[in-house]
Amino acid sequence: MNLLSTSLLNGVAVLIKTATLFLLNKILAVYVGPAGYAAIGQFQNFIQMVTAFSGSAINTAIIKYTAEYHEDETKQRAIWKTAGSIVFLFSLIFSVLIILFQKQLSTYIFHTTEYQSVFVWFAVFLLLFNFNALFLAILNGKKEILKLVIANIAGSVFALIITSILAMQYKLYGALVGLSIYQSLAFFVTLFLCYRADWFKFSYLFGKIDPEVSRKFAAFALMALVSAICVPLSQMLIRSHLSNEFGLVYAGYWEAMVRLSGAYLMMVTTTLGVYYLPRLAELKQLSDIKKEVYLGYKFIFPLALLGGLCVFLLKDWVIVILFSESFLPMRELVLWQMIGDSLKIGSWILAYLMLSKAMTKLFIATEIVFTITLVLFSYVATDVLGFVGVTIAYLINYALYWVVMGLLVFKQLREYK
Repeated sequence: MNLLSTSLLNGVAVLIKTATLFLLNKILAVYVGPAGYAAIGQFQNFIQMVTAFSGSAINTAIIKYTAEYHEDETKQRAIWKTAGSIVFLFSLIFSVLIILFQKQLSTYIFHTTEYQSVFVWFAVFLLLFNFNALFLAILNGKKEILKLVIANIAGSVFALIITSILAMQYKLYGALVGLSIYQSLAFFVTLFLCYRADWFKFSYLFGKIDPEVSRKFAAFALMALVSAICVPLSQMLIRSHLSNEFGLVYAGYWEAMVRLSGAYLMMVTTTLGVYYLPRLAELKQLSDIKKEVYLGYKFIFPLALLGGLCVFLLKDWVIVILFSESFLPMRELVLWQMIGDSLKIGSWILAYLMLSKAMTKLFIATEIVFTITLVLFSYVATDVLGFVGVTIAYLINYALYWVVMGLLVFKQLREYK
């Protein structure tokens, strides 16, 4: 599949996924409010970190090598067998740790022990959570786009139904439980889709861990783990700062703004992950790589610009419809957030080259540096400019990141021959 056909197919999935996400956001806005949004954001950042350390850190490597070895099924199976064994082992270890330290985790994240049983729910379903992500990575690498789209739609529907019902019944506690388990239930749909493929057998997923394959995973795992620490941790620090400076409700406004960005950019980010990353992994010639980057700026980047413009022009209507009138104070964030989102996508088109070509040192260095600058800029900008400063800091950070990507990645590419 080429970029255009993949984008169109993804478009159907993204429309459904976006619709379910908007409905879920509306329900959460009504039943947990802005303050509840802040708590949900903290918990989702925790989930991101745990799933990365317990297995999903190698998913980019699975996509890359499954795509790269598309003509050699024996090598593909070696990749899957090692990956499956690693995911199984680390999922069990982290499940036990979470259950043992549930009280401490609840106190640290929510500042109360009221929600410690949420961590038990998450621990029980963690294995299925991570294997769902593993199967999605395999489908992505195999370029089984239709099956990947169906699996993603199933995940979106489960998220909407389960989290909504639990949130309406049990408010914030129910929402947290729903977020803990829905991906695990989507696992059964993804498993069914893989099971029907002629290239899939359960025996391909378990066995002795291959040291050579593990070494191949190492660079990607290191990059993913750095992201798993930097991105969620930076969001938790910024959310905590906003809560301390402006109150928990304002931290919830910012969380809603982040969710709105993620929703309207879903078409773009899905295309980057489903088509762009595996495609870059396949390409060997510098001229072909540059051509693919050009296509990214020709087709993907304008989608981000158009989406941001639409959200900005309709911001009051969007906020009331998707959230509620109690979230209207977040509208002062929209302009700067939309510009920052466009700069982010522009930079990511180059940054994905680091992932696809395992530019480990460059990725880790830039990830750490720009995570630190984002937090620092956010602290300084909110102190000087008030609440709106959090999105101005975001804009400035991604503008600088794009410049650095342009300078450093192209330098690396010139050496990539």
